[in-house]
Amino acid sequence: MFKSLFLSACLVAPVALAQAPRPFSIHDMLAMDRIGDFRVSPDGKTVVYACSVTDLEANRRRSSLWLVGMDGNPKRLTPENISASSPRWAKDGTVYFISSKSGSSQVWKINPQEAHMTTQVTDLPLDVDSLEVGPTGDFLTLSMAVFPGMSHQVTARAHEAHSKRKSTGMVFDQLFVRHWDTWKDGTRNHIFRVDLKTGEAKDLMPKLEGDAPSMPFGGSEEYAISPDGKTLIFTARVEGRQEAWSTNLDLWEVPTDGSREPVRITASNKATDTHPVFSPDGKSLAYVAMTKAGYEADRLDLMIREMATGNTRRIVLRADGGKFGDRSVNDFTWAPNGLEIICTADHLGQKAIFAVDVATGVTRMTYGDGSCSSPTFLGDGRILFSRNTLKSPTELFTIADNGRDLRPLTKINEAKVASTLMGEPEQFTFTGAKNETVYGYLVKPINFDPSKKYPVAFLIHGGPQGSFGNQFHYRWNPQAYVGAGYAAVMIDFHGSTGYGQIFTDAINGDWGGAPYEDLMKGLDAALKKYTFLDDKKIGALGASYGGYMINWIAGQSPNRFQALICHDGNLDERMSYFNTEELWFPEWEQKGTPWTNPNWAKHNPIDHVAKWKTPMLIIHGGKDYRVVDTQGIGTFTALQRMGIPSRFIYFPDENHWILKPANSIQWHNEVIAWLDKWVKSGIN
Repeated sequence: MFKSLFLSACLVAPVALAQAPRPFSIHDMLAMDRIGDFRVSPDGKTVVYACSVTDLEANRRRSSLWLVGMDGNPKRLTPENISASSPRWAKDGTVYFISSKSGSSQVWKINPQEAHMTTQVTDLPLDVDSLEVGPTGDFLTLSMAVFPGMSHQVTARAHEAHSKRKSTGMVFDQLFVRHWDTWKDGTRNHIFRVDLKTGEAKDLMPKLEGDAPSMPFGGSEEYAISPDGKTLIFTARVEGRQEAWSTNLDLWEVPTDGSREPVRITASNKATDTHPVFSPDGKSLAYVAMTKAGYEADRLDLMIREMATGNTRRIVLRADGGKFGDRSVNDFTWAPNGLEIICTADHLGQKAIFAVDVATGVTRMTYGDGSCSSPTFLGDGRILFSRNTLKSPTELFTIADNGRDLRPLTKINEAKVASTLMGEPEQFTFTGAKNETVYGYLVKPINFDPSKKYPVAFLIHGGPQGSFGNQFHYRWNPQAYVGAGYAAVMIDFHGSTGYGQIFTDAINGDWGGAPYEDLMKGLDAALKKYTFLDDKKIGALGASYGGYMINWIAGQSPNRFQALICHDGNLDERMSYFNTEELWFPEWEQKGTPWTNPNWAKHNPIDHVAKWKTPMLIIHGGKDYRVVDTQGIGTFTALQRMGIPSRFIYFPDENHWILKPANSIQWHNEVIAWLDKWVKSGIN
């Protein structure tokens, strides 16, 4: 077993750009430059952005900063040998950023007029995480992980003392024990103000037993500084021993000089409140909030709070005047005049840009093609945003405020995309569960010939409150299967986002019901509509909830597929509750705990193992604490004991996702090989 595991891990460098386009592959996916965080300069004429590239030798991605003006001609800002992220403009035109050049993660700065001349700003004893520059230009806000009640200096000394201990026992008195891919050590992310003249770092939330930004994915979007620089609003969950089953993220207010303790300003709402953004005049605060306590996939509505009075009102985003129902707000910003807010939201297989009238709540779609993120205004009134599609990785674009005159600002991957052959995507609909319209995508094979029959890769998204829409994905990209000779089919089953909150809520307590029905009906609809699909050569694959669904399908439709691939999927829903970390998720989805609600046995794959027949590839990460590795091992054990062709791939250094380039190459090689063996070759 181990021999086959390591022999399959051969590394192949990304192929050089050829004159004749070639089928898209994992090597092309890794070769793409990835635009990350970007910010507009104070004068609105220049954009600084982080861009990462794959370093196969180091087995990681390296990020650097670039500048691009309205002429669309990007220029490197930071040297190649410096990893740089989180670029932030100061009002004098200086760019601050985070880098580990000094050996730890610290704040650095650079003058765009003196490119490559970097200066270290902080030399703190702990790693710096998120970063913002105060609007008055004399201070920074950043986050560091400290023991509550201890300074950053004392925390650093405590870490040093602990590293010298000979005993290794870890003691816990409450959950979390571990979170996402990290064991908890008692520290909390706290926001600090750093004086740029003295270098003094002051904890603005010294006693709070909560993380700001939140763990594990929060960033500087979870806090905001008022335009006058005097007030900080931040997001934190301070719930004591209930933290592991509470979604009560709250907004807290504190003076940036740290003259008093933070005050919770959203205490009346027991659900999530987050992502604060001040209006241009500082008189109002916009943020997003849910209404259902304990539910992480509830609709996020815009909230407008008057800072002087605390009066707050809710704006529900309704697509096309309510024709398509409500939508959950993602990232957003104020228009310079303070009269509108522009935001993004999942919408019918796209992530569209919407404009919301702050006074009336009236919503209009500004742009709706592809997956759009982080809209912001330029100095000339145009809107800057990032966008990717099923055929193109992320680039920066601008549009007029009315949604017209789309212009690309960057084309960093244009040549790489042109050098590959990709399949053409096509969206389709069908009547699914509950007699409702359900959306899906087909991506045609490369060099498509309608007279031929093509094997099918049936991709099932995770979440389950997610979407396989018009997006360029770096882990589950349908073009990787299309390039290998398959047609790809994806279904946005009940529970998916972008179709209204009722549609999203439909999966609660019904994991193997309506979603499974949608998937089977959607596949049937695709086979009927696209006659070039071979109904005798279909492989189904998915991760997380998609992995759960693979295990569920194995027992519900044992003769439907020629091969199955399960990545980080639950086998036993009951046991999964006891070994996961964020308990609010399973408690809401299954409507209680395993000892209080029999619903846990309703759609449990382990109860149908006896019906399994289909060859299955199982993949799991050793640092996946969301869906623990024993779930994958258990799946493999059952298959092996029953004599069903199966293979298990274990990545001890990966979490819920496969992130390292070398592991991604191995993952794709193994997955495609499994499909080729059991689906394309028709070995069954």
